[in-house]
Amino acid sequence: MALGSPPVSSPVSAATVAYLAPEGFVDPITTALGKRVVAVRERLVLATEPCEQAGWWAANVWHDLQQRRIESIGDGAKWLRSMQRNWALYATDFFRRASLLEGKLPSLRSKARPFPFEVPTSPMGGWTLWESDLMLASARCSSPFGNGELEFEEHKIGPPSRAYRKLWEALALAGRHPVAGERCIDLGASPGGWTWVLQALGASVLAIDKAALDSSIIALPNVEVRTESAFGLDPNEVGPVDWLFSDVICYPKRLFDLVNRWRAAGMAKHFVCTIKFQGTDEHAIARSFAEIPGSRIVHLHHNKHELTWMNVGVDPTLGA
Repeated sequence: MALGSPPVSSPVSAATVAYLAPEGFVDPITTALGKRVVAVRERLVLATEPCEQAGWWAANVWHDLQQRRIESIGDGAKWLRSMQRNWALYATDFFRRASLLEGKLPSLRSKARPFPFEVPTSPMGGWTLWESDLMLASARCSSPFGNGELEFEEHKIGPPSRAYRKLWEALALAGRHPVAGERCIDLGASPGGWTWVLQALGASVLAIDKAALDSSIIALPNVEVRTESAFGLDPNEVGPVDWLFSDVICYPKRLFDLVNRWRAAGMAKHFVCTIKFQGTDEHAIARSFAEIPGSRIVHLHHNKHELTWMNVGVDPTLGA
């Protein structure tokens, strides 16, 4: 509770963090949290303490959750503005009152973005009205986008599928992407959406899939296609690549073994892979991915029943 705030008399007062689940993904978050769950309202899950695995599945995590009884709409807006400028509302009830309060805050324009672009560095907060006079808010969220939602300008000509948006989002969040002169391997490439993204960035691409790629992708310059299984490849025979990408459909354990084969060979510098789930007993593998040094696991706005694992090192241009 914020210093100087009126006392909060509510069962949710025990909550210190909130997880905003993507549509249809409340269950993985509540399962990971277990007894730490305080309350669930639509896609918002309140918990007594953070849990790394719950964060993997969240569209947004509200850290250092603050709670405050407000005397009026103006009082609530003043409280939020005292913490920072940018706020995104997630409303589950009291919609009219929440809308009036939102109208007293700086306008938050949701816009489709081109790629590549620089991810905003200014903080984005999240808030809701839990009761008509009880606000929950966090000035420190995991996503720099309102409610974790990142939309891109549509490309209706060029990519053979909509999967390109998923890779755009992953690379935007990673803070770096392939550039001209770098070599990429795209495993499970068909029909070619990710290969299209990588080639457009100027990189050379080795696209691997037993299924055929779209003819327009095969015809692109700097694209080599091999019609074979990603799992039968010998990394030493392929040679070094700057980036390994995988959107291949397989069990998570099989992907983990493939990644480790490439890591052991030392033939890939950076990895971006989709972990696709087909059952509830496979999620322990996600922890194995997370334990690889330098790893990050996220549920992208454009993911389905899957997580994205990234291990992209540190971009020297960022001065780190």
